[in-house]
Amino acid sequence: MRIFGEELGDLGRWYIALPPILLVGFLVGLFFLASAGQSRLEAANERVHRSQSRQQALSEYLADITGAETAQRGYLLTGENTYLGPYTQAAAATIPALGRLQETYGEGEANAGHTNELRTLTNSKLDELDATLLAFNKRGIESFDAKRIDAGKRAMDEIQKLVATMRSEETAELTAATLGWREDLFLSRWFTAAGAALNIGLVLLAMRLVYGDMRRRARQAIDLRDQKHELERQVAERTRELTALSTHLQEVSEQEKAALSRELHDELGGLLVAARMDLSWLEQRLPTSDPAIEQRFKRIHECLSAGVDLKRRVVEELRPTLLDNMGLFAALRWQFKETCRRSGLQCTETFPDDEPPFDPNAAIGIFRICQEALTNILKHAGASKAQLTVEMDESSFTLRISDDGKGIPAERLKAIAAHGLASMRHRVAALGGVWHLSSPPSGGTTVTAVIPLARMLAGPLRSEIAV
Repeated sequence: MRIFGEELGDLGRWYIALPPILLVGFLVGLFFLASAGQSRLEAANERVHRSQSRQQALSEYLADITGAETAQRGYLLTGENTYLGPYTQAAAATIPALGRLQETYGEGEANAGHTNELRTLTNSKLDELDATLLAFNKRGIESFDAKRIDAGKRAMDEIQKLVATMRSEETAELTAATLGWREDLFLSRWFTAAGAALNIGLVLLAMRLVYGDMRRRARQAIDLRDQKHELERQVAERTRELTALSTHLQEVSEQEKAALSRELHDELGGLLVAARMDLSWLEQRLPTSDPAIEQRFKRIHECLSAGVDLKRRVVEELRPTLLDNMGLFAALRWQFKETCRRSGLQCTETFPDDEPPFDPNAAIGIFRICQEALTNILKHAGASKAQLTVEMDESSFTLRISDDGKGIPAERLKAIAAHGLASMRHRVAALGGVWHLSSPPSGGTTVTAVIPLARMLAGPLRSEIAV
């Protein structure tokens, strides 16, 4: 809403909220109006149906009682028994027809009095018909009673008059019901048409607002996309800078280690060798039989030998001389065997038959990766076996180091932030390769580094591979 208010002014909130409120209110009102209209239509239909039912009941009743009177007169005039059947049927059907007529009016209707009066007249007429017929069967034509016949005629006239009155009332009721039904139908149609027009207007207004909001969101999405691209560019640039800085620091570190290794080898090694030579010369020039002095000479020899061994180990850790003198494969074999010898691991190694000349920076990088992987095996794996595999094809160099230790939990594979693993990952990335760490549920860990062969070889061979 704040965004809409800023774009549309102080009335922005109402401008957005009013159409949905009106639409909901109108739909609710239209629902109730439609329900009321439907109820009125149903009531009008009920009135029409009830009036038609009454008229039909009146017709059936009048037909039955008239048929009874006609059949009775025919029998009296002709004496033929064929008229007795229709008379009996009509007389028997008159009372049920009158009952159905009373059902159509009900007890609470204003015209219920007419039906009660009609029942009285009907009973009187039927009694008169039965009495006349019974007297005729006993005494013949002499049994005619003018008074009784006149009373029957008056009753029939009253019945016909009352039925005509009731028909007239029902005709008026049917006309009024039909007129009300048409009026309700007309109002319902107008309400529906007005509601549809207003609904279309509100929908168009809502579409306009939605379209405006979609355009605003599209502009925001474009701005966010541009900002995202700019951030990605900045992140990529910062990542390149950090990668270059990290690579530079590793190269500087290796150079410093190499320089320190040379100084230790040349300076400290020369001093220790000179000290041993001078000590041997003193032993020859100053012979003695004193056991204490001989013990001191022996101790000095042992200390100098230990110093030479320490110097050799430190030099090899800083910059393995095998790497510079014998090549990468020889340095990896020595490192792997020395690690297995010190830890008691059962080791298996696989190397290609031929070793091409590798770039010094790439060679020391591979050596450090192997060194760090072996260190992790010794510290964390708890393994009894280790395997080192080096493979080469026309385009790639693959280093794979695996063990049968306890492995790494699956939930920690992507959360590992150890510096050793990060260092391996960065060294492989700096060489343009792919580094992968896997630990299956059965146990063990495998470190795999796949590096383009062109990045591994020395300058002239690298150019040939690239070509």
